[in-house]
Amino acid sequence: MQVCFKIIRQTQNSSPTIQSYTLDVKEGNTILDCLNRIKWEQDGSLAFRKNCRNTICGSCAMRINGRSALACKENVGSEVAKLPKNGSSGTPEITIAPLGNMPVVKDLIVDMRSFWDTLEAVDPYVSTSSRAIPEREFLQSPEERSRLDQTGNCIMCGACYSECNAREVNSDFMGPHALAKAQRMVADSRDDATESRLEKYNQGTQGVWGCTRCYMCNAVCPMDVAPMDQIGKIKQEILARKDSQASRQIRHRKTLINLVKRGGWVDERLFGIQVVGNSFRDIKGILSLALLGLRMIARRKFPLKFDSSEGTAQVRSLIESVQNLKSKTSEEDAVSKP
Repeated sequence: MQVCFKIIRQTQNSSPTIQSYTLDVKEGNTILDCLNRIKWEQDGSLAFRKNCRNTICGSCAMRINGRSALACKENVGSEVAKLPKNGSSGTPEITIAPLGNMPVVKDLIVDMRSFWDTLEAVDPYVSTSSRAIPEREFLQSPEERSRLDQTGNCIMCGACYSECNAREVNSDFMGPHALAKAQRMVADSRDDATESRLEKYNQGTQGVWGCTRCYMCNAVCPMDVAPMDQIGKIKQEILARKDSQASRQIRHRKTLINLVKRGGWVDERLFGIQVVGNSFRDIKGILSLALLGLRMIARRKFPLKFDSSEGTAQVRSLIESVQNLKSKTSEEDAVSKP
């Protein structure tokens, strides 16, 4: 079948343009196969990265029809099947663009320095500096090693970083790739720097609290690393070590859980006072709430009372069960570490 490939082309410090190429292809052809043919048969100036062709190296990550993916993994048939069915019998079009959140070098090649710099910032190496060098290597049990399997699958392709909405608006945010690797270090029984790592990942919106929980990193990860889930695990480790006075981010999470346990859903009046106003300790926060409250009252949108949801007892029981399970897991992890 014939497919039109619309490729976003660009050089440094220039505006992007769209160039179209039409190929006779089979449904099973990968997007990388098609890009190779375009380069070899139609336009040798087209630039893109590639290497293994087996979804291992991560080199060929790019945006395919609006989402970040590996060109060697996605095929023509699946991409065409995702296109909207508008009744048109015209040639199907597949749009290919460079990864996001990184400047373009040429065509589909991006400058990944910020990607690697943020990875370096989490110290992605097992630390054993305070331990004596053993006669044998630092051994792990099968169970300890299994905790690293999911995060160990990351191939550093940049797909999650490309789609990260938090990174798009906050250049200080480490990014989902780096924080997923950070969780691998936190979970590693051989590492002896857990506490200092958690302090680092707890810093403002640079670390885990900068994540907006949009799920885009999970959605596009080709290796099912689920970066957002890994960020959540780091948050749980931090929350277990901090009280609500440590920061507004921690107070937000703890207050949310406590209010849901109490009433099945959030009492917004108490939520604002306890989080923003820090239970009347933060004068600026209370003043900001007062202004918001006056506007809500003027527009008749201020909730005058709070009614607990149905099934509050069941919700409370579920939360407590999860908390007890996480507490037990954390204790086991602490025992397994030196």
